[in-house]
Amino acid sequence: MLNNKCPDSAEMNPIVKINPLSADPTGLKYVIIITKFRGKWVFVRNRQRVTWEIPGGHIEPDETPDYAASRELMEETGALEFNIHAVSDYSVEIEGINTTGRLYYAQITKMGNLPESEIAEVILLDQLPDKLTYPLIQPILFESVIKSINSRKL
Repeated sequence: MLNNKCPDSAEMNPIVKINPLSADPTGLKYVIIITKFRGKWVFVRNRQRVTWEIPGGHIEPDETPDYAASRELMEETGALEFNIHAVSDYSVEIEGINTTGRLYYAQITKMGNLPESEIAEVILLDQLPDKLTYPLIQPILFESVIKSINSRKL
């Protein structure tokens, strides 16, 4: 997700910033979708990893962030019906390289089968899983959305 760097390497010291939604999404590279289904948080596992992630991915060149978020949510979770809201933009700086994206909150109301993709499995939990792919980044993004949900009543 982030520059193909090993996220839990000892030398990684990410700087994560939460920013207001930008009217101009030019330059945003990723979407991350903090998601609930049946009152539980949704996490996914990539086929090539043993760790868990928040659903999300790259914004393709011809996509808006909103479209990319909906596409990624469907591809990575099997979501068929859902409500999704942009919450904030974010940036992550690792070793002087800055990447940017948009955070979303989604509530899935109907989930189907997981489509053929890089995702091997989906789990539903009451909290963040212990083994995260990006343990120094994902909790900050997750907590940011939780705060937004609590203050906005999303």
